[in-house]
Amino acid sequence: MKKITAIIAALLFTLNMMASEKKATVDLIPVPVHCKVGKGTFTFSPKTEICLTTDNPEMRNAIAILSERLERSAGIQLNVTANAKGAQVIVCWLNPAIPHKEGYKLHVTPHRIEVAAATPAGIFYAMQSIRQLLPATIDKDSLSAGVKWSVPCVEIEDYPRYPYRGLMLDVCRHFFPVSFVKKYIDYLAYHKMNRFHWHLTDDQGWRIEIKKYPKLTEVSAFRDRTLIGHYSDKPRRWDMTHYGGYYTQDEIREVIAYAQKRFVTIIPEIEMPGHAEAALAAYPNLSCSGGPFELVGDWGIRKDIYCTREETFQFVQDVLSEVAELFPAPYIHIGGDEAPKLRWSRCFACQERIKKEGLKDEHELQSYFIRRMEDFLQTKGKRIIGWDEILEGGLAPNATVMSWRGTEGGIAAARQHHDVIMTPLQSVYLDHYQGKQADEPLAIGGFTPLSKTYDFDPTPASLKPDEAAHILGVQGNLWTEYIATEAYAEYMAFPRAAAIAETAWSPQANKDFNAFLNRLNLLLSHYDAMGLRYSRSFQK
Repeated sequence: MKKITAIIAALLFTLNMMASEKKATVDLIPVPVHCKVGKGTFTFSPKTEICLTTDNPEMRNAIAILSERLERSAGIQLNVTANAKGAQVIVCWLNPAIPHKEGYKLHVTPHRIEVAAATPAGIFYAMQSIRQLLPATIDKDSLSAGVKWSVPCVEIEDYPRYPYRGLMLDVCRHFFPVSFVKKYIDYLAYHKMNRFHWHLTDDQGWRIEIKKYPKLTEVSAFRDRTLIGHYSDKPRRWDMTHYGGYYTQDEIREVIAYAQKRFVTIIPEIEMPGHAEAALAAYPNLSCSGGPFELVGDWGIRKDIYCTREETFQFVQDVLSEVAELFPAPYIHIGGDEAPKLRWSRCFACQERIKKEGLKDEHELQSYFIRRMEDFLQTKGKRIIGWDEILEGGLAPNATVMSWRGTEGGIAAARQHHDVIMTPLQSVYLDHYQGKQADEPLAIGGFTPLSKTYDFDPTPASLKPDEAAHILGVQGNLWTEYIATEAYAEYMAFPRAAAIAETAWSPQANKDFNAFLNRLNLLLSHYDAMGLRYSRSFQK
């Protein structure tokens, strides 16, 4: 009997050890590179100090959100000091020996939190981890009583897999105010993402003020009808409400400054040569046919695109000059997708351009168009990003390719030693259905459940190491043809954006969908506290 009891005790001990080892991490999304859980907790109190061994505006930005959350939700105001003397202290210091510029080391003990990073960005991401480890009520905008504001004792070494970790928001098909754009950036930064792709011009609306061309906001920012129902529905029905909006340059600067404080770079997109009908409605002389054009809120690909006459290039360069001056990002996205060549094939000026430049066909004419824009933007200290159609007719020498029709375009670009951002529609398009279509609100189509988004690996196995080094990262795209409200935008983006964030940050070896779902439960409680209106389709 004693022998049986001993065997059972040993078995229980082994099971407990296995459970302990299984829980040798914390419920963070993205999952850290290395994590070791200790004993005990660190509890925040009004006496907690935060010590910045380097005190400058960037370091203040790095700690600002956590400090504001503690003050707003817990009523705890952290005392910022250069020399920690208290019993409960958070020490933040810069260590240039840490090899990853966005990485961090976090060590939590019952009386001290140490955060080390190579740059303030790393400090910021460590603060987001601490925020996730705190009770979810930290993300409420009102004081919560009776909460123990503690985080577990833990050692974390963490850094991102990719330098580019992004989300896109299309504000052309449906317009979103500055307040929501800021909220979207907040969500992005919370998930340790660092690129906000702002899709600002398209056929259905021009959303950025350009001083030299006032008609772009007087005419091109508003439409008189918007499709009701799906594009494929027949007969079509229309909402005849005058609809639109745009961002002034002062508002653009305000959003950029807001993003910078969250270590987010904004990449603007100005579409060309296609998806230009909103601009052509204001300036029909820039087209091949001469117009007239009407802004209409239906979706799809338009036949009318920018002509390749010199006056068009002058217009586009003027626009890009103002955009380049506004946005400090090293990149400007110039589109390049879905540009039918029918008008060019019938346009005398475009055919003359093909002959003059010794081009083979209209595909090479588009390549010529893109190369001219690249050359021009280089004079402004900028590089271009384009959708994978810019591969057709020959890739501009320094272009970065955003691979959306699959991964094939990205593979081709990487093999030509061009930088690539993977954003294939099959895995990371957030406007697709995420559950059974009958149970979901109207969407453009497709089926991209959370599991499919999570399982995507941005680096194709077929690439050689030197080619794979050109995969900069991954981006989720939220196109808004059928997304007219802020609540619907949040519903479509989350929690799939959390899956993209983990793909972008965490090592592939650390990823496990079932483990992600377990950690997601805690993250959703933070979403609830934020008021983020996410989808639960993955639970059905």
